[in-house]
Amino acid sequence: MKMFTAIIERDSDTNLYVGYVPGFPGAHSQGETLEELQENLREVIEMLLEDQELVFETAFVGTQQIIVQ
Repeated sequence: MKMFTAIIERDSDTNLYVGYVPGFPGAHSQGETLEELQENLREVIEMLLEDQELVFETAFVGTQQIIVQ
């Protein structure tokens, strides 16, 4: 079992949840609910992992809050 961290946002124009896995080319999807998004991302990741030449470009480190005055 492999675990991936996804960044999730809500698109204000479409009201869809949009998610992607940082550093994982092509690992992005959308859904009307968080559950649908999670399932869609799982399917995309499974398909991408079948590619034997998969190369991760970066590694997820974390998030950071930036204060601007």
